[in-house]
Amino acid sequence: MDEKNLHNIKTDQDLMDDLRKMADDLPVPPALEPDSVERMLEERAKKKRRKYVRIYGGAAAAACVCVVIGLSAAYLTGRPGNEAADYAAGNSDASGSVESASSDSAMSGGGENADAGAVELSAEQADELTTAEDYNEIYGYIQDQRDAEEKLAATHSDGGFFGAVEDSAASQESSSAAATGTSGKSGSYSDTNVRTEGVGEADIVKTDGKNIYLVNGETVEIVDITSDEMEHLAQIEMDEDCYVTELYAADERLLILYTREEYDDGKTGYDGTYRQYTCTDVYDISDPADPEKLSTLSQSGYYNTMRVKDGYAYVLSDYSLPYDISRPEPRTYIPEVQGEIMPVSDIYMPQRKMGNDYTVITAFSLDEPKEKTDSKAVFGTAGECYVSTENIYVTESYYNNNDANVTQTSIRRIAYEGGVLTGTAQTRVDGILNDSFSIDEYDGYLRMVTTVTSVNEAEGSFLTVLADMFRGEETETEVRNVDTNSLYILDEDLNVTGEIRDLAPDERVYSARLMGDIGYFVTFRETDPLFSADLSDPYNPKIIGELKIPGFSEYLHPYGDGKLLGIGMDVDEETVATEGVKLSMFDISDPSDVKEENKYIMEDMYGTDAGYDYKAVFADVEKNLFGFLAYGDSSVYTVFTYDEEGGFREVFSRTLNWAGSVRGMYARDTFYLISANTIESFRMADFKKVDDIVL
Repeated sequence: MDEKNLHNIKTDQDLMDDLRKMADDLPVPPALEPDSVERMLEERAKKKRRKYVRIYGGAAAAACVCVVIGLSAAYLTGRPGNEAADYAAGNSDASGSVESASSDSAMSGGGENADAGAVELSAEQADELTTAEDYNEIYGYIQDQRDAEEKLAATHSDGGFFGAVEDSAASQESSSAAATGTSGKSGSYSDTNVRTEGVGEADIVKTDGKNIYLVNGETVEIVDITSDEMEHLAQIEMDEDCYVTELYAADERLLILYTREEYDDGKTGYDGTYRQYTCTDVYDISDPADPEKLSTLSQSGYYNTMRVKDGYAYVLSDYSLPYDISRPEPRTYIPEVQGEIMPVSDIYMPQRKMGNDYTVITAFSLDEPKEKTDSKAVFGTAGECYVSTENIYVTESYYNNNDANVTQTSIRRIAYEGGVLTGTAQTRVDGILNDSFSIDEYDGYLRMVTTVTSVNEAEGSFLTVLADMFRGEETETEVRNVDTNSLYILDEDLNVTGEIRDLAPDERVYSARLMGDIGYFVTFRETDPLFSADLSDPYNPKIIGELKIPGFSEYLHPYGDGKLLGIGMDVDEETVATEGVKLSMFDISDPSDVKEENKYIMEDMYGTDAGYDYKAVFADVEKNLFGFLAYGDSSVYTVFTYDEEGGFREVFSRTLNWAGSVRGMYARDTFYLISANTIESFRMADFKKVDDIVL
C-alpha cells in the first residue's frame, strides 16, 4: 500500500473515532427508541432466522452513527487506489476479471442518435449462461473469493472498519418492492398483494374465502370464517428446529415454507457445522379441520421467496457456504436438493470468477408434490430476485470492480414453464437496483432503473465531509462520487437496446413502477422528482415528464385509470427532516404532465411497512380501499378510501400493541385484521367490529 493511501486510512480512522464520540451527545430520536428499534428488527426479519439485541440509552443514538460508519468503511474499501478495494472486488491475480463496456461510450439522453442506437454490451457481459465444468471449478471460485476476503481482513486487522451490522433482510424481497394489487376471485375475497399479476405468492396469512391460514410462531392455524363467529379448526405444529416463514393456500393445497437447521458433527467430512435447509410441507386441506400431510421437499439455504404459476410451485432459497469446506467433499460446498448434492449441469456460473453463495430454485407440481420436477442453482452472490410470468431473474450487486469505475448489477435469467427451469442469458449493467420494482419484463423486453455510484477517488476525504456535517460545519471539499441514475431496456438476449444515463444527479431511486409502455420512478435528496418515461420504443426510451414535490414516495401502486398512489414520507424542504407519512395521488392521465392531485399527511408517524414489504399493503381498486401499518409513538393500521373532490378519507383505524407484521384482507362483506395471534373481523359497510379470536 502506498504512503498516500496509508495516510488517508489513518486520517479517516481518526474521523470515525470522532464520530463514535459524537454519538454520546446525540439525542435519541423516537424511531431509535429501544422499542422502535426492536420492532423494526422484527418487521424486517422475514426471511432468515435472526437474533435480536435490545438497544438501551445512548446506544440507540450510537446505532445511527454505526450505520454511517459502516457505510463509510464500505466507501473506503471501495476506492480505486486502495489495495483493500482490489481484494474486495475479487481482483487478485488468481481471480481473473470480466471485461466491461466503457461507460464513456454509452450515450446519454436516451437514444437521441437513432442511427447509432444504444451501445451493446461486450460478449463478456451479455452472453450465454453456462454451467460448471466440474466441482473443482466451483471450489476454485470459492477459494478465490475467500483469498480476497482474507486479504481484505488482514488489511484492516485493527478492526476499525468492521463496526457495521449487516441486515440480511435488506436484500430480501420483503425488504423491497411494490405490487400489482390484491385481487380476489370474482371479488369474493382478497389475495396477497403480489409483485406480478397472475403469479401467486406465499405470505404469513392467506385466505381462500372460507378459511384463514395463519403463521403463528412455529405453528400454522386454520380458522373458519364462513359465519360471523369465527371458529378455530386446526393447528399444525412444527418441530423445534423449524422456523416457519410463509405459507400458500389454494385449490385444496396448503404449502408451509420454513427453514430447518441441522447440526453435523463432522462424520461426513466437516466438523461442527450448522446447515440450513428450506423445506416445503405440502398438505391436502380438502378437509380443513383435518389437514393431511402429503410430502416434504427440501433444498439448501434460507428461505427467500416462492411463486406459483399454472399449477407448479417454484421455491427459492439463499445458500451461503459454511466456513469449513473440503475439496474432496463436494457436499461441503455444493447445495443439496432432497438430500442429494446437485449435479454440475444444474449449477449456473457467475460472470466474475468468484463466489460464495447460491440461489437455489426448486420446482414441483401441486397435484403431485412428492417429487421435484426440476431444480437449478445460480452460483455467485445471492441478491434481489424478480419473477415475471415466464422468467426468474437473479441479480448480483457489484460495489467495486477494477474493470469498472461505478457500481454494477449482474442479471441472470432462468426461464420457467410447467415445472421446468432453463438458464437462458446473463448480462451486466451499471448501477444498483433499489428493489424488485426497479426491474420489470414487458412484451419480451426487460426494463431496469438503477442508481449508479462512482467509486473514483474523491477530491478530499469522504469522512471529512461526513464529520463536518455532524459538527454542523460547512465544507468546500468537493466529493466526486455523486450518485446518478440510469434506465435500460434489454432484448431477449439481454443486450441493451436503449438507455438513458445521468438522470437526477446526487439523488437515488426510492421507488419505481414500470407499467406497460410507461415507466414511473421516484428519486430523492431534498425534493421528490417523479419521473415518467416513454418506453414504447425499446430502442429510444425518453423522459417525458418530471414532477418535483416535497418528500418522497417509497411505494407506488396503480389505482385505476389515470391514477397512481404513492406512500412515503413528507419532508421539510429546508431541513430535509421527515414530518410524517405522506399519501399522494398522482394524476397520470397525461404521462408527460403528471400532477399531484391530492395529498394527505399522517402526522407524528415515522415510517410504514409499505416501503419494504409490499405484501403488507392491502389494496383493492374496485372497492376503492387500501390499508397499511404506520408507526410512530404507536403502531396504527389504517384503511383509506379516495375520491378526486374529497381526497383521501380514513375509514378505519386501529392502534395495535403488536409490533410485528400485520395483514388486512377481506372475504365477502367482512374485513379481517390479523396481528400476531389475533384475528379481528369488521363489517366493510361501516367497519363496526363483528368478532375476534385469539389463537
